[in-house]
Amino acid sequence: MGCQCSKLSPCCWDSQIKAAVLEAPDVENEGNSEVADIPAFREFTLEQLKNATSSFAVENIVSEHGEKAPNIVYKGKLENQRRIVVKRFNRMAWPDARQFLEEAKSVGQLRNQRLANLLGCCCEDEERLLVAEFMPSETLAKHLFHWEKQPMKWAMRLRVVLHLAQALEYCTSKGRALYHDLNAYRVLFDEDANPRLSSFGLMKNSRDGKSYSTNLAFTPPEYLRTGRVTPESVIYSFGTLLLDLISGKHIPPSHALDLIRDRNLQMLTDSCLEGQFSDDDGTELVRLASRCLQYEPRERPNPKSLITALTPLQKETEVPSYVLMGIPHSGSCTPLSPLGEACSRGDLTAIHEILDNIGYKDDEGVANELSFQMWTDQMQETLNSKKKGDVAFKQKDFGMAIECYSQFIDVGTMVSPTVFARRSLSYLMSDMHREALNDAMQAQVISPVWHVASYLQAAALSALGMENEAHVALKEGTALEAKRNATTGQK
Repeated sequence: MGCQCSKLSPCCWDSQIKAAVLEAPDVENEGNSEVADIPAFREFTLEQLKNATSSFAVENIVSEHGEKAPNIVYKGKLENQRRIVVKRFNRMAWPDARQFLEEAKSVGQLRNQRLANLLGCCCEDEERLLVAEFMPSETLAKHLFHWEKQPMKWAMRLRVVLHLAQALEYCTSKGRALYHDLNAYRVLFDEDANPRLSSFGLMKNSRDGKSYSTNLAFTPPEYLRTGRVTPESVIYSFGTLLLDLISGKHIPPSHALDLIRDRNLQMLTDSCLEGQFSDDDGTELVRLASRCLQYEPRERPNPKSLITALTPLQKETEVPSYVLMGIPHSGSCTPLSPLGEACSRGDLTAIHEILDNIGYKDDEGVANELSFQMWTDQMQETLNSKKKGDVAFKQKDFGMAIECYSQFIDVGTMVSPTVFARRSLSYLMSDMHREALNDAMQAQVISPVWHVASYLQAAALSALGMENEAHVALKEGTALEAKRNATTGQK
């Protein structure tokens, strides 16, 4: 193994007994640079966030524990095509609406490239929701503990902890040193696979700081004594993350420190890292973890000290994160499907031909609850409107198609994403671009993971001259179609 544990310097376990706090000079910290392309914090309406998440559809849940999570996180998309996540708190989490708004607005002032930044909030009736940047490349927990293709490389693990330390230093410099329940689920990866710290953990739900929800085996010792989170508590949690990255497992700090004391570091080090780091690097990272996990809070380093210690350890600094992670990059050229290609070109004739051939097969599974009265009184007329619309659509009589599909939609006894898609294209053919975009978005509300809806949004946005937004929608349609094909085994 590249790091023979028995060769590690004794200082790595001696220092965990009496570690001095590292006093770091100011370092050139690229993680402190604020980002300019993130919109200012704003308040959203509940209706806006319902539209963005397809009425909080189950398909859009991204919480690690799904619907069983105490506060559920959904992915979504705003009207300007910006992808977001929405954290929906349970009704007991924030009884004081004013406190929630104040806290959210305070966190919302932060803007940094090391954070998954908070974009806004919503506080209507009993609803408490936070809106943040969407990070498409999942969590550190996923890549570290539940990897499918390759274990995380040593160089990437070092990058994760440096970026995390930079995020904590930025927050500290802005007066937000407290971070609640720092763990591997709070570290996210953006579209370039760069690690970011979730801004959700910066929210505290009480003014006295009494908030910490985690397994007691990983809780800072002072929290068990006082019930309070301090900046030093955050450093302790940072130490547990260092252990996660060294070991590839989530092991209790007490157990890890016992292994360090007994010089049994082979049990501590991830076997997947064989040959990837030197004895000195291994020694330094274990020493740093030991310092973070000191029993006495005052003996732990501060974020600046962490940056100073971690910066010289960085490896392969010129290699992009997505390469180190083995993640396909969003900037790479993914071959478009015929529909994606037609939408990218704005070839409405080709789109029409494809939609006509697809028919209504993608409507399978869409719930339509109809009472017996609806069946007897309205169904035949409704189906006739749809049938007439289909005939007109096939014959390229798009004005008639719009009229008939509108009659079908207005009755409201059935919902069909395909009808909205067909009316969307009919609007495009009739140079009614805004109406076309609205219908394409409505199709996605009904069927959140339907790639056709994203493609049609791309075509409508391009027709409206919104090329950047069209590119985003096209990319999302491509991703949804690829995921669908992988699930169904299609090529």
